Amino acid sequence: MALNACCRLTRCVLRAVENRNGAVRAVASRSRCLYGHGGVRTALWKRTFSSADQPAVLVTYEQVKKLVVAGTGVVIDVREPWELREYGSIPGSINVPLGQVNAALQLKPEEFKEKYGGEMPSHGECLVFTCLAGVRSQKAVEAAQSLGYSNVQHYQGGWEEWAKREILRTKV
Repeated sequence: MALNACCRLTRCVLRAVENRNGAVRAVASRSRCLYGHGGVRTALWKRTFSSADQPAVLVTYEQVKKLVVAGTGVVIDVREPWELREYGSIPGSINVPLGQVNAALQLKPEEFKEKYGGEMPSHGECLVFTCLAGVRSQKAVEAAQSLGYSNVQHYQGGWEEWAKREILRTKV
């Protein structure tokens, strides 16, 4: 019985670590998981950590365009490589799939460059995350902030907006 309770407790602890994506998620459940009886689960609670206190700055198409042209920051596209091959990508962006962002931002700069083909951003450098429509990139923003990146920006429009505007711009 004690072993069974211990196993349930361990699953809770592991779930808390897995749900802590990036900066703010932790799980507190006080029913089946901890005590083994069929009580109602308590709600998820959020704990804010100091590195995630600052919300990411939302940037527009025009701002990302200026950043790309001037080379004043790093744009990281968190879509899967097949998506970039099939649909395209923002020129000059670096592809780091969402599932690799946390580990990638902890690599040594030379390892990052070898694996992803671009310069690794420094912790204070302007870092813009993008994806298809802004969902995955928001998760990447949280991961970067939890690692101490302070100048993190989020291009919510993503590839959908970029492609639409670029196609319209070239047809006019």
